Amino acid sequence: MKLRFHDNSLRLRLSQSDVAQLQDTGMVENRITFSPDQSLVYSIASGPVPEIAATFSKNRLEVLVPRLVAKNWLETDQTGIEAATSSLRILIEKDFQCLHRASAEDADGFPNPLAATVSEPSSQAKPLQK
Repeated sequence: MKLRFHDNSLRLRLSQSDVAQLQDTGMVENRITFSPDQSLVYSIASGPVPEIAATFSKNRLEVLVPRLVAKNWLETDQTGIEAATSSLRILIEKDFQCLHRASAEDADGFPNPLAATVSEPSSQAKPLQK
């Protein structure tokens, strides 16, 4: 699961295995370790909550999604869900494979729906024009 912050927004991107785990167990959790005694734990969970929300306490960030909203997202081709609170925008997405570079990091990404429309770059360099 990838975590991204920008201004007052929070984005989680889940790989295929993350989506499967969320579907099976109701939760996905990751940790970023900054030093032996400092880390940030971040998670997404589905549960009996009325709306998408995020909490942060004791170096732990939790994104909570209502069960029905999560179920619909997990079981369909819907790519993302989002919510906005008075202070934070939350976006949760299925992580697609990159179109322009091959990477082992993308191996578990969802097949990109735009892949068929992007042509492969030529393997031969084009000469510079004067």
